[in-house]
Amino acid sequence: MSIDAPVKVIPEAREITTKPRVSDQIFRGIVTTFSFSALLILSLIAIFLLIKGFTTFKEQGIGFITNFEWTVVIDENGVETANFGLQAMLLGTLVISLIALVFAVPLSVLTALFLTFYAPERIKRILVTIIDLMAAFPSILYGLWGFFVLMPMAEYWAKLIHKWLGWIYIFDVPDPIYTRSPFIAGLVLSIMIIPIITSVSREVFSQTPLDRIQAAYALGATKWGMIRAVVLPFGAGGVVGGSMLGLGRAFGETVAVFSVLNIVFRTNFQILFTQGGNVASMIIQKWGEAAPSEVGALMAAGLVLFILTLLVNFLANYVVTKTVKSGR
Repeated sequence: MSIDAPVKVIPEAREITTKPRVSDQIFRGIVTTFSFSALLILSLIAIFLLIKGFTTFKEQGIGFITNFEWTVVIDENGVETANFGLQAMLLGTLVISLIALVFAVPLSVLTALFLTFYAPERIKRILVTIIDLMAAFPSILYGLWGFFVLMPMAEYWAKLIHKWLGWIYIFDVPDPIYTRSPFIAGLVLSIMIIPIITSVSREVFSQTPLDRIQAAYALGATKWGMIRAVVLPFGAGGVVGGSMLGLGRAFGETVAVFSVLNIVFRTNFQILFTQGGNVASMIIQKWGEAAPSEVGALMAAGLVLFILTLLVNFLANYVVTKTVKSGR
């Protein structure tokens, strides 16, 4: 009696597919739609500003950015003569934003270091929540706080700076008037951009590779020595990127600057003196009484500010992306 050998059964080849499920396809479609909607909205804003300001760009040319004069004259025959130049306000925007960075960057970096390496967990959670809430405050609140609280104190600081450093041109004051100056506007903006720079810096510092930190301690470094030798060099690019993000926020700020600065269409590098302005505050000041041709010029100014802020934010995101690395 023989026993038959077992028959070897070969299963049918299975078809391997990467086709996602219907639910995944729906979710991907929703996410993609909302992602491109942000790009679409930005594009529509840029197109709208370009259409409204095209006449100004055509008539003024490159002089719209390089000239220092903004005048609209209507003669007795009703003929309007306009000369629009944005250079003075562009320089004012840069001056006020740089003042804000001078005060905000050191304070933000020190705050980020404290939250990452020194703060107890309970205090850290509270401070992180407060700093994140600061980023959501309306700018009018910063403006009112700056006008009623900060300005009296800042006026005293400005007098001290002028007393001891008045021989330097930027700290000289033609007349003894210290209120509503670019110095005070920069201080208000520094408070507004501290949450942005602190959040980015804290994220970058937390990504410092653990093996480098442990190696520094193994070589006998103190905590501050480790931070100085390992953390700060590793996170320098991230701090720069966060500062540029804050700079982009400072470029476009309107109400807070308008509340604490005497808007005068003139280039002013004497930061303690009560005159100056930025592009955004100039637009809000002139909008109510602008003639049709001036409305187009203000739209063109908005487009210039839009492009400038967008470029700064893109560059900041590039720097942060290239800098932040995963630690071990």
